[in-house]
Amino acid sequence: SFPSTFLSNNNQSSTTPVQGVSSPSVLASASTSLPSVSNSMVTSGLSELKSSSGSRKARVLYDYDAANSSELSLLADEVITVYSIPGMDSDWLMGERGNQKGKVPITYLELLN
Repeated sequence: SFPSTFLSNNNQSSTTPVQGVSSPSVLASASTSLPSVSNSMVTSGLSELKSSSGSRKARVLYDYDAANSSELSLLADEVITVYSIPGMDSDWLMGERGNQKGKVPITYLELLN
């Protein structure tokens, strides 16, 4: 019984590493391609925002009440000027309405041409 067990163990151990080696390489190639696609989409969106002399018009989709003095309250359907500031959270833009300025959440906006 010892030689047959030894042979059986040998066959199992030689099959297992082959599967183990192929699976991570497939996963690694899939995971490396996904972030590069999403990063390029985000980068192109930000560069598009900066390309038109640094600011764009945006239509406000929903009312927004400023949580503090650094934010700008918004009314649905108004059009404001928005621009990005280096180092600011990517979920926010700087908004201007007349002489008022403040951070606005990007999800509340529809960027216009």
